[in-house]
Amino acid sequence: MPRMTAAAAAVEILKREGVAQAFGVPGAAINPFYRELKNVGGIKHTLARHVEGASHMAEGFTRAKAGNIGVCIGTSGPAGTDMITGLYSAIADSIPILCITGQAPVSKLHKEDFQAVDIASIAGPVTKKATTVLEAAQVPGVFQEAFHLMRSGRPGPVLIDLPIDVQLTEIEFDPETYEPLPVYKPQATRAQAEKALALLLESERPLIVAGGGIINADACDLLVEFAELTNIPVISTLMGWGTIPDDHELAAGMVGVQTSHRYGNETFLASDFVLGIGNRWANRHTGYNLEAYTKGRTFVHVDIEPTQLGKIFAPDYGIASDAKAALELFVEIAKELKAAGRLPDFSAWAASAQERKATLQRRTHFDNIPMKPQRVYEEMNKAFGPETRYVTTIGLSQIAAAQFLHVYKPRHWINCGQAGPLGWTIPAAIGAATADPETPIVALSGDYDFQFMIEELAVAAQHKVPYVHVLVNNAYLGLIRQAQAGLDINFQVNLEFENINTPEIGVYGVDHVKVAEGLGVKAIRVTDPDELGAAFEQAKKLAVEHRVPVVVEAILERVTNISMSKTVDMSNVTEFEELATEPGHAPTAIQALKV
Repeated sequence: MPRMTAAAAAVEILKREGVAQAFGVPGAAINPFYRELKNVGGIKHTLARHVEGASHMAEGFTRAKAGNIGVCIGTSGPAGTDMITGLYSAIADSIPILCITGQAPVSKLHKEDFQAVDIASIAGPVTKKATTVLEAAQVPGVFQEAFHLMRSGRPGPVLIDLPIDVQLTEIEFDPETYEPLPVYKPQATRAQAEKALALLLESERPLIVAGGGIINADACDLLVEFAELTNIPVISTLMGWGTIPDDHELAAGMVGVQTSHRYGNETFLASDFVLGIGNRWANRHTGYNLEAYTKGRTFVHVDIEPTQLGKIFAPDYGIASDAKAALELFVEIAKELKAAGRLPDFSAWAASAQERKATLQRRTHFDNIPMKPQRVYEEMNKAFGPETRYVTTIGLSQIAAAQFLHVYKPRHWINCGQAGPLGWTIPAAIGAATADPETPIVALSGDYDFQFMIEELAVAAQHKVPYVHVLVNNAYLGLIRQAQAGLDINFQVNLEFENINTPEIGVYGVDHVKVAEGLGVKAIRVTDPDELGAAFEQAKKLAVEHRVPVVVEAILERVTNISMSKTVDMSNVTEFEELATEPGHAPTAIQALKV
């Protein structure tokens, strides 16, 4: 039997589980593992500037391509605690990543040794499993189990903590005979699928709510096929955006209290049946007024995690199943029903959804200087085509993006949905671009998100990771300011100051162009909305030429309120800006405005 260190065995297992890329920061307690990364070979490594950044890079890497599992590595103590935010983000959005940390020697764990912390206990609530390995011979089994857990059931992250003496201990391990464990995913039965469709057949105005579980299951083609067979409109959740192309005749928009469309909400409120697949009924989608969301509708819920069924509200029928397995049965049965002439004609209902899509639109075309954010998204729609992959996290910038941008493919909207940590965007974009360098990436940040982990731009410069980063700057915590309005305060959300080194930018404070250039990337500042298009084109060319990110900073008016519900009620969304009343008000809307 071959003998090797436990760290070498771990690296061999990573390779046989399909890992070819890792992100991390070395340190004393994880250096033996890094030695084996070098000696064993076969896994590329990107050195992050912050360990939390490494965890978000791993997330972006996983989210960009079906089957990927991002890996992040750090030393003992603060490295692990820094990655907790990444683990929380991953488990909240059902994203598998593997976090590997170093640790003090086993004999020192109870002695408050330098940088020794019980990271397994800390990480437990935000992982599927977190383990400190105390016996070197257990390392292969722990890693094998980790990949099994990440891929089985509802996907999610795992943390493995390796004491330095465990890493260095030699064990017997034969990598040539290693095999991954079989993946478990619950499967809908034929009887369950027939029951769900029987309830659907009783309806007059059905909708499909397509969640991120469909993307995780790589089942978007099946979703579109089922929708086309039945002629049922599809509402995407924020995490499911891209399951059906925005310009598809059955795409009915998004629903919710923030990241929603006027036409999406109105179509949902007109429905009488909802088939939710791979979604969680998250409160940004349903709102807190569940009666408004559920009253008068029959609900069927399909989710891979049994405990999600009934968690938010009790569906009329629930199925614990992988989205792909359920959709395969739905397609099979729908074909049989269609052949037998038993599918109802939902064409008038589907047409009404498109009528709303053509009439209920928000205005994007404004010529104001400083510019309104709506105009930025209009120009982004013109500049960036259907092959574009967007990456963003949280804030008014993200909310407005979901209201105005267009997504045409799965995994082309990469968004930290539930956790929403500021700073996520830059490292996640790096991870996504590393996973799929052929797809053009456009990252989107408000000024505060951009500043949180701006140092990771140096990683992209060092490793030649090009993408375009749109930075909308109003020198405000815009979403928090808007939320504070209901409390009649405007407190500690103002980022303005006069920068003595850059007086030409007035009160907008941080000179993002200088900072970005100092980190090795290119940057362009735009103050006139008519110059945005040219700036975006220049950014695309510079990214290709120099193989680095290019930041396009748009200087916005200080205060803009983006459409959302003041009462967290999807039936009561406030429109703060004037609406589109003629086609020129929304020239890049997915359908021309019908007046």
